[in-house]
Amino acid sequence: MSDHTPPPRPASDGDVPTIGVEEEFFLVDPHTRLIVPAGPAVAARAAGEVGDLATKEFALCQVEGRTRPCRSARELRGELEQVRGALVAAARAEGVHLCASGTAVLQEAGPVPVADHPRYQAGQLQYRSMMDDFAISALHVHVHLPDRELAVLTANHLRPWLPLLIALSANSPYHRGLDTGYASWRAVIRSRFPCLGPPPRATSWQEHQRLAVTIASTEAMLDAETPYWDLRPNPRLPTLEIRAMDVLQDLDETVAVAVLLRALVHTAADRARRGDPGPAWEGEVLRAACWRAARDGWSGDGFDPVTGRARPVSDLADDLLALTRPALEEAGDLDEVTRLFERLAELGDGAARQRSWAAGGAGPQAVVDRLVLATARGRGARG
Repeated sequence: MSDHTPPPRPASDGDVPTIGVEEEFFLVDPHTRLIVPAGPAVAARAAGEVGDLATKEFALCQVEGRTRPCRSARELRGELEQVRGALVAAARAEGVHLCASGTAVLQEAGPVPVADHPRYQAGQLQYRSMMDDFAISALHVHVHLPDRELAVLTANHLRPWLPLLIALSANSPYHRGLDTGYASWRAVIRSRFPCLGPPPRATSWQEHQRLAVTIASTEAMLDAETPYWDLRPNPRLPTLEIRAMDVLQDLDETVAVAVLLRALVHTAADRARRGDPGPAWEGEVLRAACWRAARDGWSGDGFDPVTGRARPVSDLADDLLALTRPALEEAGDLDEVTRLFERLAELGDGAARQRSWAAGGAGPQAVVDRLVLATARGRGARG
């Protein structure tokens, strides 16, 4: 790491858990706007600035930036600015641009070029042509929760909120130059895989492990130690990891989603400690609700975690804000999340912004240009 990189910090501080973020990005050619296999070179160059906070991905057209555990929204924002800035500069030095979109807007025909990595090669052997267009860029949020038994019980409370998280983060309407009609095509690509999406409900860490082992034995999952569900106790870190979201254009929105999820985990963990088992929605119901969220995004109706009825996503966001308000106020994050929902009400989700940029015949090339600008500035449609 560079000399100005702060030293490691403890994973938690008092009653407010720390949070960490991973952002995945595409790399695009500045002339054709096609995704290009520059990931290893860009990651290596950025690592000279931020060390292992910048890494390559299995798909050669992508890179990942990640933060260390952060105590506050301000600290998280600073880390994201540093890492995203290093990746933007490294991409430019390699003659390409960084692009924050859940799917590739423009892409050549044929399978996505991938690294010669044993795990990815195993995935290609197992899933075959399903892997041909599996290049998608996500936002992952980690909330410190080292007790794995509690993490599983907490995840039961978060499962029915996954459709809302897909809707508010939707940022992938285009794929290979076409408007898919969906707000999050990334979520659709993921949903084709039997081992991705909402996790099964488990009443203990032991049952969670048993389910993973059983599913892995069908070869629907690569291995039981590393499940890729939308919620999971991270296999290597003392965190509950939330993986349902598209990467976001706007850095402030990324911060707001992260602190919102910290408040939700904090609230759900308190309920789990008191013996509240959480809603017992079936996996089939949640997968259907996630599909609708991927189709309609912020502007549509969504799944009510309590009643199961369809209600406007904006109303469900109000419910989530009310649920998490005490935890948000405790951490000093209420204004961050309030501004997030105000921006969504004003500008729409990332998919709506992408479509607005293509309006009037400007086409997908203009979408890529605006995404590149938003990624570099860290300020979506306001940039």
